[in-house]
Amino acid sequence: MRASVCLAVMSAVLCPARAAYQGFNYGAFFTDNTPKMQLDFQAEFKTAQNLVGAPAGGFHSARPYTMIQWGTATDVISAVPAAIATNTNLLLGIRCSAGDAVVSNELAALQTAIPTHGTRFTDLVVGISVGSEDLYRSSAATIASYVARVRAAVRGTPLEGTPWADPANRAVLEPVDFVGMDAYSYWESTVPNEVGGSRAKALFDAAMDHTVAATAAVDVRKMVWITETGFPVRGHTSNEAVPSPENAKAFWDAVGCPLFDISCAEIAGERGDDGVNSDDDACDAE
Repeated sequence: MRASVCLAVMSAVLCPARAAYQGFNYGAFFTDNTPKMQLDFQAEFKTAQNLVGAPAGGFHSARPYTMIQWGTATDVISAVPAAIATNTNLLLGIRCSAGDAVVSNELAALQTAIPTHGTRFTDLVVGISVGSEDLYRSSAATIASYVARVRAAVRGTPLEGTPWADPANRAVLEPVDFVGMDAYSYWESTVPNEVGGSRAKALFDAAMDHTVAATAAVDVRKMVWITETGFPVRGHTSNEAVPSPENAKAFWDAVGCPLFDISCAEIAGERGDDGVNSDDDACDAE
């Protein structure tokens, strides 16, 4: 089963003392491979902040999948100064699926961003996501080693002690501070997965329950954040799941909206139809 989730923190793991972080995942480039610049990110962040009908607190958080500006080796992604300009909280992303060399470049960009932007940057950081669904591509031991490298890279900086997110797997659960869960009923193509009725909600809840149980089996103190969820507005049909704006709205009515009042942190769907990890139709979801 390909479980995923984009709305951030787990509804089953409540933390009322913490602020709610609600926002979107953001890709590093447009569909024509053009890199997003600071003004592009600022426009997207402001659009999210001004969405009509947004839940209490609005959408003031962003999760970029990478620290690197698209088309460069180690330049800091323009989402960082854009977040500073718009007072947007950041769940930082460290891309792991491309291997050791790219992880080194990610860390170089992170280590550049900290002294360059100082506390204007670090005060906005709510967590660091080490990888995104990378247990589909790498071993748990490899991802755990990347978590250790990220911890070492920020030791002695204002980001030391910042929470870390990673997919749920026992070998990875031990070194991280919280688990990021991705849940898409769209990808559950081996079971009934139509948006109508209660199927989408049932699949989402099953993924959530499974992740919470797996996490609690290792350490009940670890939080679960819903880091990705959504439904595509276009693309190919996946079993009974048909991409369309109408079905995307139906998904959010059934799955997304009820979570906003009970989650500690929500990072909802992906803003835009682009980005490092948007190599499939579902990443067009908002």
